[in-house]
Amino acid sequence: RATQYTCMLLSYLIERNAGKKKLVTKLKQLESSMSSGRKMFRLGNMVHALVAARRTTQLPDVVPRFCLTASNLTRALYFICDAVLWLKSVGLQPDVDKMKWRNWATKCYYVSLLLNLARDWYEISWRLEEAVQEEKTKENLLWDTYSQELNGVKCDSLHGVFHLLFQILKKHPPLLLDLMKNLCDLSGPLDTLGIYKTNPGVIGFCGVLSSLVGILTLASPHLKLKQ
Repeated sequence: RATQYTCMLLSYLIERNAGKKKLVTKLKQLESSMSSGRKMFRLGNMVHALVAARRTTQLPDVVPRFCLTASNLTRALYFICDAVLWLKSVGLQPDVDKMKWRNWATKCYYVSLLLNLARDWYEISWRLEEAVQEEKTKENLLWDTYSQELNGVKCDSLHGVFHLLFQILKKHPPLLLDLMKNLCDLSGPLDTLGIYKTNPGVIGFCGVLSSLVGILTLASPHLKLKQ
């Protein structure tokens, strides 16, 4: 995935250079190959998404339970559409309407990301509320420099909200990384569905950043947001 989006970003950055046309062509071919390869590797992910959906139905908190279960189910639908597109690309199902299935796949992926972001916002919101309550119950705030700073900011002001948000994300790296990854992943479906048009450079950059976050959470599991 990181290779695919790196090729997209590099080809966008150098495509205006007349002397680099061959390199741009090779990068786009490699990007296409990586995309096709990823579709094949994802054939088993539908089962993984369904197993994850079954697991998240056991979560005690209703909001994460709904968001993550619905996200995993829509992601499973996305993988089904993706598998159909793969069958089309390798010639096993030549009559498949590529645009229709691609549109369905993108919509499923988009909904899945929105549900993940809803879960992230829920995690942030209750931590915000918790932080506000902690600040209200602290004693001797005037003798604590750090507490003075927070106490001097009205929690109902925009600056106060952003200050607390910064502190929360700083203290919870898994939540920050999950939020960053989901926001970066949104660039692709937003562009494909015509909701917010960008360019391959932006999509490539966001894809590389998202992939690096994914690699980091695989290498360091403690940085992955727990379900």
